[in-house]
Amino acid sequence: MATAANLPSRLHHTAYVARDLEATRHFYEDIIGLPLTATWCEVDELFGAERVYCHLFFGLGDGSALAFFQFAKPEDQALFGPKLPSSPFRHIAVNVDQATQKSIEQRLAAAGYKEPQTFVLEHGYCRSVYVTDPNDMILEFTLDNPEADKGAGDRQAKARAELKRWLAGDHTSNNTFR
Repeated sequence: MATAANLPSRLHHTAYVARDLEATRHFYEDIIGLPLTATWCEVDELFGAERVYCHLFFGLGDGSALAFFQFAKPEDQALFGPKLPSSPFRHIAVNVDQATQKSIEQRLAAAGYKEPQTFVLEHGYCRSVYVTDPNDMILEFTLDNPEADKGAGDRQAKARAELKRWLAGDHTSNNTFR
């Protein structure tokens, strides 16, 4: 089992291909409130061809970032672009405090976002606000239940057994927060 000393220290960034970097910038910076921390305009030899692209980074509080690419050539954009269908089970979740979650919800509402573009799930162990960005990527803003840390060691100790139980066909819920 890995120890904290040999685990990655934090997420550096995630990376996605955007359809429209300006729409992406507006959404993440102006509506969600993440600062645009870097714009890298690059040319690289990648996968057998010269690729010209722009790469945006939006900062998170721990120094990590959400990053988005857009290619200059339409054929590169089509080759590497967002093709995956949007799914609530394919998303990125970021941790927020209550004030930040409320502020994001207010800005989304003021910008005209409503169901199905945005929705809330009460998981019990956390409250999640989901929103679909201009690239059909789903972003989740998660507020942990203050009681969720209690029992974390026990949940980790049982994690493999719970997986084995579920894979064997016992699909009984173990979410004691609901």
